[in-house]
Amino acid sequence: MDAKVHLRGITWNHSRGFVSVVATAQRFSEVHPEVEITWEKRSLQEFADAPIQGLAEKYDLLVIDHPWAGYAAHSRVLLPLQELIPADFMRDQAENSVGHSHASYIFNGGQCALAIDAATPVASCRPDLLERYGLESPQTWSDLLSLARQGRVIMPGIPIDTLMNFYMLCATQGEAPFVNDEWAVSDDMCLRALEQLRELASLCPEEIFSWNPIAIYEALSRRDDFVYCPFAYGYSNYSRAGYSENVLIFDDMVEIEGHGRCRTTLGGTGLAISSGCQAPEVARDYAIFTASPEVQRTVFFDNGGQPGHRGAWLDREVNRRSSSYFRNTLPALDRAYLRPRFPGYLHFQDHAGSPIRQYCMAGGNGRQVLAELKRLFEEAKGIY
Repeated sequence: MDAKVHLRGITWNHSRGFVSVVATAQRFSEVHPEVEITWEKRSLQEFADAPIQGLAEKYDLLVIDHPWAGYAAHSRVLLPLQELIPADFMRDQAENSVGHSHASYIFNGGQCALAIDAATPVASCRPDLLERYGLESPQTWSDLLSLARQGRVIMPGIPIDTLMNFYMLCATQGEAPFVNDEWAVSDDMCLRALEQLRELASLCPEEIFSWNPIAIYEALSRRDDFVYCPFAYGYSNYSRAGYSENVLIFDDMVEIEGHGRCRTTLGGTGLAISSGCQAPEVARDYAIFTASPEVQRTVFFDNGGQPGHRGAWLDREVNRRSSSYFRNTLPALDRAYLRPRFPGYLHFQDHAGSPIRQYCMAGGNGRQVLAELKRLFEEAKGIY
């Protein structure tokens, strides 16, 4: 007999993003045999760039990035979960948020998704290679540059990650971008961050400019020439035995002298329900199941997920099986910088990384890059 309710979901193409929700859907359907949930996947780049309007027309469930919160509130393509989900469950989600993960999906009072996954750029290394080469993990920005001069450092250099690291350098050094949805960063700080990023990138192999975090971790875990990545969106999969050729150890970032440890840019994913969902109550029950503390630290984590519930990050067994990934990196998540989410922000994010990446690759006039960033920002503010 066919399932009485068939929901379709769209997520992103990685073990962390796909297998985890397939597993929770399978278990939910075993407990609720009248429900069938089918998940499809798209590339990581499409996850960052593709508008959710068309997806919400096609799918009942969407795994989204939190900068879409403003657009979701403006367009009403996603259901406001605070009207569907019991207040006590939402309170637990808020109280057990990893950094700003839960709040990142709230815009103008509407909760567009549950934070089922938490991430920010963190540091990673190959401890076996550090020992082989007689090296130590850097503790300061100066240490990082010294290690990079030896050809041992890689970081993601595609436009989106370059932009996120630009935000990081500004926020760490006291001038977070987009305060109250305005530019809010001095020219001097922007130029300093551009130059810092360019200097570090110039000491890394040219390959990085086509690598996203997944490609970085594949290279770091498989090759023997690189030993350290200072900041890339964390993937706990690579800290687990059996997932990759060599286990990576993840930790907090270096300190920029006089400013403390790097304050990276919050990522993660949220589980949303389309406003066109054919069975919103069933979708709600599945969302609650997937985001629940018990499932987050068991079925979701067991199948490659990177939980969004703080209880899982503090869980002893979860940390034992992930080389203490969650305990080691939690401080970085808790201080992570929250991107703006105003309705037109994605226009800026989609285009601002390219001029920064080009500057990192070839140098040039930093003030021209800054002028282009400001122009793109004004365009973004004027979209809606």
